[in-house]
Amino acid sequence: MTYPIRPIDESEWTAFARVNEEAFGWTPHPQQAERYKAQTEFDRTLAAFDGDTIAGVTAVFSLTMTVPGRQLPVAGVTAVSVLASHRRRGVLSSLMRRQLNDIRERGESVAALYASESLIYGRYGYGRAASELSFTIDKHRSAFAPGAPQDPSLRLRVVVPAEVRGDLEKLFAAVVTRRPGRYERRPEFWDSVLADEEHDQRGNGPMRSIVAEDDHGVRGYALFRIKSSWDEAGIPNGTLKLQELEAADPAAYALLWRSVLDRDLVSKVETYGRPVDDPLIALLADTRQLRARWADELWVRLVEVDRALAERAYAAPVDVVIEVEDDVCPWNARRWRLTADLTGAECKPVDEEPDITLPVAALGSAYLGDGMLGEQFEAGLLREHSAGAVHRLATALSWSPKPWAGLTF
Repeated sequence: MTYPIRPIDESEWTAFARVNEEAFGWTPHPQQAERYKAQTEFDRTLAAFDGDTIAGVTAVFSLTMTVPGRQLPVAGVTAVSVLASHRRRGVLSSLMRRQLNDIRERGESVAALYASESLIYGRYGYGRAASELSFTIDKHRSAFAPGAPQDPSLRLRVVVPAEVRGDLEKLFAAVVTRRPGRYERRPEFWDSVLADEEHDQRGNGPMRSIVAEDDHGVRGYALFRIKSSWDEAGIPNGTLKLQELEAADPAAYALLWRSVLDRDLVSKVETYGRPVDDPLIALLADTRQLRARWADELWVRLVEVDRALAERAYAAPVDVVIEVEDDVCPWNARRWRLTADLTGAECKPVDEEPDITLPVAALGSAYLGDGMLGEQFEAGLLREHSAGAVHRLATALSWSPKPWAGLTF
């Protein structure tokens, strides 16, 4: 069947949101729903209709995202949902293909998303481009390694997050360009980050915050909640649940973590979604105490291969002909010569023999600097026609620090 697809208008928001709620099995509180509505760019929504029924939906946030060496406009794909009654009818494929065409027409060369199910998006050319760690630390075993940075000019101040929102936004804007995958936050996103109604707390208490500052202003902040608890002997064993910790420099970073880890009446700190190269790993004297769990984070799709590859920086010189396989965006499916060094890059169509043949999803996975081209080659998923070409390309595409977005969209 063919399902007409078009953007929704504001009067159709409730029906649009209902598809999301049905697909994800979660109904937000009305205040949360209003925040999501405020974030929505209605001209970037898409809905597939079965008569008067919305059978599937998706949307895009217009993001400014850090990539290696610069910031780019990136399509932040979100709200991908299909009613259970309309699965396996081509609704999702139609929506994803239409969306990619729309993104290209908008002039964005890169799309990114968080995958609710990791098996879905490779079919549409997305590759896992960033990872995250969630970890638990026993407070009593959290000593720092010798030489941890200190700055006597720094001091801590307990604050109400909403009352220092301007300082938090300013600090975040100063650090967002340092790591690929991070994106600028619009006011509507900050509204959700700082939301603190009872339904936002989920039983973990009100949001708390502490800032590290000197006479010149705020140099870092931590947002967290504390779930209080005492054992049968009356000994406190609360859990501090860290939501965010951002810092402009190593000394502020170390001071904030020390404050979080030394919190009274708390026995452990939990955090969900930190970068895989979080400096805390190096700060802890005993890294085994950081009991970590790995998960995929951002997935990236090169909507226009040539523009995307030319718009980022490279860690090493490379000159390679890449044959791209892409059956969703056929304009990418050809041979491209990528020539790059530390000063810039160029990617042009050619008819030369390829050095590498690879699916577009493999390029997406490597785009932010943490790809697995070598692993995919060893697994037989890439074809190398010139010895060493995969290694050269993987080295050039690599980046430090590792990519990480830090806030689901």
